[in-house]
Amino acid sequence: MADGQALDEVVTFTSDLIRIDTTNRGGGDCRERPAAEYAAARLAEAGLEPHLLERAKGRTNVVARIEGTDPSADALLVHGHLDVVPAQAAEWSVHPFSGEIREGVVWGRGAVDMKNMDAMILAVVRQWAREGVRPRRDVVIAFTADEEASAEDGSGFLADRHAGLFEGCTEGIGESGAFTFHDGAGRQIYPIAAGERGTGWLRLTARGRAAHGSRPNPENAVTRLAAAVTRIGAHQWPLRLTPTVRAALTELAALYGLETGLDDVDGLLDKLGPAAGLVEATVRNSANPTMLDAGYKVNVIPGEAVAHVDGRYLPGFEDEFRATVEELTGGDVEWEFHHREVALQAPVDSPTYARMRAAVEEFAPEGHVVPYCMPGGTDAKQFSRLGITGYGFSPLKLPEGYDYGAMFHGVDERVPVEALHFGVRVLDRFLRTA
Repeated sequence: MADGQALDEVVTFTSDLIRIDTTNRGGGDCRERPAAEYAAARLAEAGLEPHLLERAKGRTNVVARIEGTDPSADALLVHGHLDVVPAQAAEWSVHPFSGEIREGVVWGRGAVDMKNMDAMILAVVRQWAREGVRPRRDVVIAFTADEEASAEDGSGFLADRHAGLFEGCTEGIGESGAFTFHDGAGRQIYPIAAGERGTGWLRLTARGRAAHGSRPNPENAVTRLAAAVTRIGAHQWPLRLTPTVRAALTELAALYGLETGLDDVDGLLDKLGPAAGLVEATVRNSANPTMLDAGYKVNVIPGEAVAHVDGRYLPGFEDEFRATVEELTGGDVEWEFHHREVALQAPVDSPTYARMRAAVEEFAPEGHVVPYCMPGGTDAKQFSRLGITGYGFSPLKLPEGYDYGAMFHGVDERVPVEALHFGVRVLDRFLRTA
């Protein structure tokens, strides 16, 4: 059971880490080292021997191992990232890097995504050191750089260049799961992630004949690109149920006492109300146009036009995604992956999932734990290269009216102190039994 010092430290660590500006603007524009050194120092104080690892100067990762009592058991990876997305201070109620604690709430960029989880990990590890606790299985702690961009300097680098530090790891936990979802009708749902859609960020290029803007031009690159982008944006992707999403829908239907079966998923989603938001983004592939770049003068038809599309595909449906994009872009537009990462799926009938469920239910007996698939991605994608099955488990007990999803990359990101306390208790309970 988490002690008073652990409860105090998780709040202090969250606030301290927020005050260390680790804004990741992409293209290598970030420096996680100060946060990495802070985390490493807290681990060293707990008697661990953290490794600080960089692919590029200042892009620092931290890895440490806690030896378990059963050397024959598989190891467990517990990971969180140190970087955050940009924040414009003028838009915020408090400065985004103040780490201010106001009326029982910790404010700042990273409060939810995901310096809170980093702080939970540190608080639990330090309590174990005070108590002389050792887990059953080895626990590998990893704090990563670059998750908010390509992960090339973070989990990708660790997986490719430092696989030995993760020897024996078969499962891992990271963001984002075991948070309170209020359905508006008095139910509290705790989704634990057991899958992620794959990432398929696309670059579309249309080429044509450059010419004066006053003359007819059937080879207009902008027109060709616009047509392809319109087709992609308007496409209705077919329903595709993965085992994780199927399990989520089955459990939600039972929770709400609904007889609508999986033969009418859209009908079931309509009846679930707000809870449909936990699964509706993951019953199909998706592709959303996000960026356009063409031309340099209004009276000149350019010879090339470029667009970017945020594509996501479900586990097992990448080939269908590729074929559909090929068809939608047509013969006049070329496409390529600007960035691609695999889709993930984890079993929901595993002992590890059962232990996560039990840990949440112990401290939130009124809650209903369900599996879910993340619509986006995490560092679990890169760690999967090492054969590590990833779950999203960064527990938070949140009050009604708190929009957890809006905190990710949003203005006025914040986390209640009580949510952090709950997270430490649940994480400690799970890791002691994992």
